[in-house]
Amino acid sequence: MNNNTLYMILLVVVMAGVTYLIRMIPFVFLRQKIKSTFINSLLYYVPYAVLSAMTFPAIFYCTGSTISACVGTGVALIAALSKRSLVEVAVLAVLAVLLCNIII
Repeated sequence: MNNNTLYMILLVVVMAGVTYLIRMIPFVFLRQKIKSTFINSLLYYVPYAVLSAMTFPAIFYCTGSTISACVGTGVALIAALSKRSLVEVAVLAVLAVLLCNIII
């Protein structure tokens, strides 16, 4: 396996561990229902924040060209903000990166 594959496997394992720990800690230490809306929202959004923090920097290095990565990210953001489905956003971003790499 090359370095990129090992790096991606490590990212997935860390994300799974963090997600599992954040969700399991309240069950282990707290026997009653958590009533604080702040703690509930924190526990709800932490996995998404961790996944975003690990994924977003990799977006700019996976294409081999920062320009095509920025184009793909821009297209994905515009498609997501215009309420497209996840599959449409992914396909449009990939097509934008492919087209940009062909032009460059």
